[in-house]
Amino acid sequence: MGYSNLPLHSNDTAAMTLLMAMLSLLALLLITNLLWFLFHRFTLKPNTSSLSPPLPPGPVPWPIVGSIPEMIRQRKSRSLWVLSLVEKTKQGIACIRLGNVHVIAVTSPEIAREFLKTHDAVFASRPMTMANDYASRGFLPVFASPMGPQWKKMRRVVVSKVLNPVTLQWLLSRRLEEADSLVNEIYKRCCVHGAKLNVRNVAWQYGGNLWKRMIFNKRSFNGDDNEDGEYIEAIRTALSLVNAFCVSDYMPCLRWLDLDGHEKIMKRAIGIINKHHDPLIDERIESWRSIIKDEISTPKPRDLLDVLISLEDDNGKPMLSSEEIKAEATELIMAGFDNSANAAEWALAEIVSQPQIVKRAVDEVDRVVGKNRLVQETDLSQLSYVRACVREAFRLHPIATFNIPHVSISDVTVSGYFIPKGSHVLLSRIGLGRNPKVWDEPLKFRPDRHLNTGLDQPVLLTAKDLRFISFSTGRRGCPAAELGTEITMMLLSRLLQGFNWSVPRGTSLVDYLKSVDSFTSQPLILHAEPRLATHVYPMTS
Repeated sequence: MGYSNLPLHSNDTAAMTLLMAMLSLLALLLITNLLWFLFHRFTLKPNTSSLSPPLPPGPVPWPIVGSIPEMIRQRKSRSLWVLSLVEKTKQGIACIRLGNVHVIAVTSPEIAREFLKTHDAVFASRPMTMANDYASRGFLPVFASPMGPQWKKMRRVVVSKVLNPVTLQWLLSRRLEEADSLVNEIYKRCCVHGAKLNVRNVAWQYGGNLWKRMIFNKRSFNGDDNEDGEYIEAIRTALSLVNAFCVSDYMPCLRWLDLDGHEKIMKRAIGIINKHHDPLIDERIESWRSIIKDEISTPKPRDLLDVLISLEDDNGKPMLSSEEIKAEATELIMAGFDNSANAAEWALAEIVSQPQIVKRAVDEVDRVVGKNRLVQETDLSQLSYVRACVREAFRLHPIATFNIPHVSISDVTVSGYFIPKGSHVLLSRIGLGRNPKVWDEPLKFRPDRHLNTGLDQPVLLTAKDLRFISFSTGRRGCPAAELGTEITMMLLSRLLQGFNWSVPRGTSLVDYLKSVDSFTSQPLILHAEPRLATHVYPMTS
């Protein structure tokens, strides 16, 4: 995400930080200019071997700093700047050297498949960035850990103990309760005459309550609590920085300067998140340890936090430290919040903007489910057209410009290009999903393109061919892709079944739908009215 779009505000120290940044950058540029001649004279050597593969095409870097000066000058979005450099090469791949790191950006599905399928084992690590350092308590949980023993340990825990089919089935009732609460709360707000709703807030509150119920057996978001708003905003901020292009990630010697101001913002955001999580986790750990100490029979886990705490190694000792438990719980919350809510919000916006799509989607829900009961998870596989709408939203309106970086653990040749060890490989969600060489009319919302004409196969939200990215794939793929599919489908299906949606008078969706950077666009505001009989709406507390 672009650093100029971060949601937290600057303070009175911003001017001093900016001055320090400018002075540091000026000194850095002077040094690089002085070294320019020496670099060309003594360091660069012609490539005399025709057998040596070249780096992917890209801008000519400065010595030492690479293209960091150009990156710093970006005022809108650094990620879109990187994407523009790929488009300029017309090769579907580009190499941008930032400091001593080769950043490899990809928009070609064929090349993407080479990275994450043919050479998946080489690109199974993660970068040790400033934002991930804070968010993961020092790279402890599964998504953020670099390749190594810690990642293998946490991946085994998450895949086999936390997100396995048995555990997810055990938590089904809580997901359904949250789906009922979603419909009930919207119904109470719009009742008979309808009301304008912030769809983004509705989607985030649903996802937040659902994941907090599964992890902490607690729901808290009702849209009226200032602390809840602070918590959600902190998660949004942290997520925006995890994928940001931060100067110190490529030149760690400059981290103490915090040239972008990212570290200060990230530290504050994570502090707010930890303030909400840590007391709950500390109390629960202490409770379990007291039970074990007093030799009381161990109770059955009530939620995913209990699962994490109750895990034991071969010696009967706790498998995870308190820091690992806190890090994994936070990571699951952060990973579960944004992607599903974003896809449902954009799908609803696109559906509402095209009356023929609204009718077809709602008719399908009515045909499969009817009007006398609400959609259940067992219905979702039969809602092929609604699934196609969600799949198209993932393609056209991804949550971020790029996926989380993969890091090469050795030198390798991919698609005829040399990829050095330590390179950061970024697959562009926008570049893949809107690639005109792959998709006909790529900027149009056309769910029919995803229907398997003539084939009796379900419409999947994942794309193993990497023509777009919904949930990541490969060794570092999302272990909760199936759960994410169910959550996204339930959210959109309940919204379509329970309410008639329209654009409020005096407003338009034109500007909203033109947004490229979906995470920082204005939230979707729509008018909602109940469309079912009163007795169908659940009256939850």
